[in-house]
Amino acid sequence: MKTALRVFKEARKYWIYLLIAFFSLVISTIAGFYAPWALRELTSLATQGTTNFAKAASQIGLVLLLTTAIQAAGSSVSGYLNHYAALHYVADLRTRVYSKLQHMSLRYFHKSRTGDLTGRVVSDALDAEVLLAHVIPDFVVSILTFAGVGLLLFNINWRLALMSLVTIPFLLGITTWQSRHVSPTWKENSRIRGELAGTIQDNLSGIKEIQIFNQQDQEENKVAMLALRHSMAYLRASFFFEVTYPLLAFVTALGTVIVVVYGGYLLSVQKINIADIVGSVMYLSMFYGPVKSFSSLAERAGEAAAGCRRVFEVLDDISDVKEKKNAKNLPLVSGRIELKNLSFAYKSDMPILKNVNLTILPGQTVALIGTTGVGKSTIANLVNRFYDPQEGAVLIDDVDIKEVTLTSLRNNISMVLQDTFLFNGTVYENIIYGWKDADKEEVISAAKAANAHSFIVQMENGYDTVIGERGIRLSGGQKQRISIARAVLRNSPILILDEATSALDTKTEQEIQNALDEISKERTTLVIAHRLSTIRHANQIVVLEGSGGIAEIGSHEELLAMNGIYTQLNAAQDY
Repeated sequence: MKTALRVFKEARKYWIYLLIAFFSLVISTIAGFYAPWALRELTSLATQGTTNFAKAASQIGLVLLLTTAIQAAGSSVSGYLNHYAALHYVADLRTRVYSKLQHMSLRYFHKSRTGDLTGRVVSDALDAEVLLAHVIPDFVVSILTFAGVGLLLFNINWRLALMSLVTIPFLLGITTWQSRHVSPTWKENSRIRGELAGTIQDNLSGIKEIQIFNQQDQEENKVAMLALRHSMAYLRASFFFEVTYPLLAFVTALGTVIVVVYGGYLLSVQKINIADIVGSVMYLSMFYGPVKSFSSLAERAGEAAAGCRRVFEVLDDISDVKEKKNAKNLPLVSGRIELKNLSFAYKSDMPILKNVNLTILPGQTVALIGTTGVGKSTIANLVNRFYDPQEGAVLIDDVDIKEVTLTSLRNNISMVLQDTFLFNGTVYENIIYGWKDADKEEVISAAKAANAHSFIVQMENGYDTVIGERGIRLSGGQKQRISIARAVLRNSPILILDEATSALDTKTEQEIQNALDEISKERTTLVIAHRLSTIRHANQIVVLEGSGGIAEIGSHEELLAMNGIYTQLNAAQDY
């Protein structure tokens, strides 16, 4: 109920449609009450031997035709408007969830599975349509029918009406028991469905690795096990419905038998007539219907609510990287970066950086080196504010980046990642992604700077060639050069290169390195590299150590003169 109320409250934008649908539904439901009453009237006329029976029957028939038409029209209007409101709300909800995900920190995605999150946006959000367009309207119809028909039964004969209530406590007890057990079962079913979607997403993304290592059978078994667990969870939820529905049918039939028998007794003592018995029995099926339908209604509500709760979990989650309410815009910066007493850990018991202090002057190229896991990429992530440090601060042009908007901060930074990501679109669309206002000449100029223009023009459709999901139609080096072109086009005052040339051959690497050297002269550049040959030109080389701090800092020549860690790393690499 709490979930359904939240869905209804959040759909306030469409309340006018839901209100019209509600009144149409009420009119339709009330119009449906006339059919048993018409049969009661006809029976009464027939048993009383009315002289103008044909005329009276015709009049009743015309009224019945009119009420049936009203019932059909009201049902159609209600059904369409409920679906209109529900599906538009689902579209809004999906957009809100996606927007929320886009603004979550990287830490959130490290603990979540892509397939599970995709399922919440695409599949689980659709469960809101079930609640708005089906469960809530059906609940309204059930309540209205139960109350309306109950009044009509008491109006016909209060003794017979009281007898019809004998089985109601048993019906309510069965549906309550079912609802109590179904809700947690549907929640578990939704969780396993998300896990299954996540596994399939991971496997399809890593299909190359699966085939290389011949892990098809193992992964198929994993998916089969999850699919079986999902089916069993669904079966457990269905079990309560399959058990309770026959019980509800039996108790309903028992109630009808009781009313018929008692009606026969009342007829024998002349306290009721045949027409009232016929009318009561006809209304009785409508009276028990809502209570009986609570079983299937509870099942649908439980399944839909479980999906909606998974969506609301995303909306209610709080990102650990948040903008301040009064955050200001960071203007175009000169590029001065300062790490001030910086400490950071992905896990509280495993610190990566400890009390790091580093100043990078505007226009400088600073390289970060060290063994794997010492925090090189972490520093780049902190400058972008993908994470917040546990202690200390990152300052750009003497402004704490926590004081500015994330958009204005990242507008000042271009970044080329080690793990290149390209979208399923054309080459042109992927390069211009960094700056939508660029023209064709600027895109070509950026591609030339990244040494990408020559291979692009040789492709089937040049810059309009579709490169496939994640750039699958390109080689590793081609993908990286397009990624570099995208960063060059952005033309931000701060450039971060995280192993930007790692996927290139030696010749191409040198060509791009020359281009990057030229581009770096005009901006502050932070380079993360394992190949020391690519960072000898840096103004400063920062050697990070496993203890979380800076071990050495200086130019290439200065560090060699120290005869320390850098000298050892330099000697270990064969040029």
